[in-house]
Amino acid sequence: MKRILIAEVKQETATFNPAKTRYDNFHVLTGQELITHFTGTDTELAGALDVFSEAGGIEVVPTISADSVSGGYIDQTDLDRILDEMVAAISENSNVDGAYLCLHGAMAGEENGDPEGTLIKRAREVLGPIPIVVSIDLHAVITDDMVQSADLIVPFHTYPHIDQYSTGQRAARNLLKLMAGEITPTLARVEIPMLVRGDELITATGRFGDAINLCLDVENSATGLAAGVIIGNAFTDVPALQSNVLVATDNDPDGAQQAAKKIAQFMWDNRELFQAELTSLEDAIAIANDTDGLTLFSDAADATASGAAGDSNAILKGLLKSDFKKTALMSIVDAPAVQQAFSAGVGAEIEINIGGLLDTGRFTPLPVTAYVKSLFDGRFYYENGTLGRGGKTAVLTLGGNISVLVTSRSVYVVGQKVYQSHGLEPTDFDVVVAKSPNGFRTHYESIASAIVAVDVPGSTSANLKSLPFEHCVRPIFPLDADVSFSM
Repeated sequence: MKRILIAEVKQETATFNPAKTRYDNFHVLTGQELITHFTGTDTELAGALDVFSEAGGIEVVPTISADSVSGGYIDQTDLDRILDEMVAAISENSNVDGAYLCLHGAMAGEENGDPEGTLIKRAREVLGPIPIVVSIDLHAVITDDMVQSADLIVPFHTYPHIDQYSTGQRAARNLLKLMAGEITPTLARVEIPMLVRGDELITATGRFGDAINLCLDVENSATGLAAGVIIGNAFTDVPALQSNVLVATDNDPDGAQQAAKKIAQFMWDNRELFQAELTSLEDAIAIANDTDGLTLFSDAADATASGAAGDSNAILKGLLKSDFKKTALMSIVDAPAVQQAFSAGVGAEIEINIGGLLDTGRFTPLPVTAYVKSLFDGRFYYENGTLGRGGKTAVLTLGGNISVLVTSRSVYVVGQKVYQSHGLEPTDFDVVVAKSPNGFRTHYESIASAIVAVDVPGSTSANLKSLPFEHCVRPIFPLDADVSFSM
């Protein structure tokens, strides 16, 4: 019986978010807990586990999973602890025939800008020449250590991401072929000095989808193994940040290189399209006032899904100062405000400051009078079946028409379940704020009458020129003028 090691570590870092990510932000599972937690979920590990089960003759060796909501730089001591624990778990289970590492790809520590590359390299040193396959988000930051230490890198193909499960299946099937000696991966990588945002990245409707279709053509070809356009997380400001095309073929280096160049040229030729169109808050509120039905505000600038702190009160402040009389639903991370609500109890009216405690360079606390509607422990399940951990959570009502889900810890505010799990039904409101650039579309497009990308401040603003980049590849589009690209 063949033995396959599995491990996972995920956190998407926004280096412009001043609030550090700490060890206790990670949900850590070990051993059999991985199998129990991920089985039946819409995740990469679930997809891989199902493939291994269907193949038969496979013993899965679960080691460790450490998964955090996106956030700021990982405290370096805590990052070292996470990596050391992962390598120790891999070392203790090194008598295996293959390994599947499920990663995000855009983590960053205060000193280590390439934690995933470090992990894969250390895993290779421990495991030796056995096949190692890695799956990554298409927002990963590709580094030399990642490419050189893994036998194969399998990226997502969709944005918003709906192919986590199938990506795990693709990774697992390639790993089985590697272990059987049926394939010899040859990799081509083309680096593109480009950062991208905007609706054209929506793969179902945008030009980026055409680039992904080229990748699918490669994967469906006689020698294709894995192909993807990895655009990086524009807010992980590390030295390797840029876009990449990765193409892996079975013993066909020329085919891999030709395909990678073709896809990269397509991305570069369309670079002007891959920028976001934003609407001022004043105009967004006017649109909501004039819209019958639900208006979805995308607060991509404070997107906890992209690594922002989640404590922006900019939209709340704008609604309170405007003539907005409809109903609105939004979220804010503010542990002290939650504690005040718990101390006062359900039904109390309290004077509090809300928001602006984490990203203090961009926001300041907003004084409000709030009614404590309900209180929760903050544990809930996202749409994909994985656990959300918001810590103590309060639902506050302001002015009788604005409901605010206030969490002690950052959570993903992308789908509807984060609200529904706390007694808030998005369809009961005229405006709902998602702290996500586009991932919300999977959950809201069918019920929203209007979707507005709001131009407000934040550490993950789609207005890239508003952010203080210091480390990424330079010159790079769109930050610099007259950027050249050649292969």
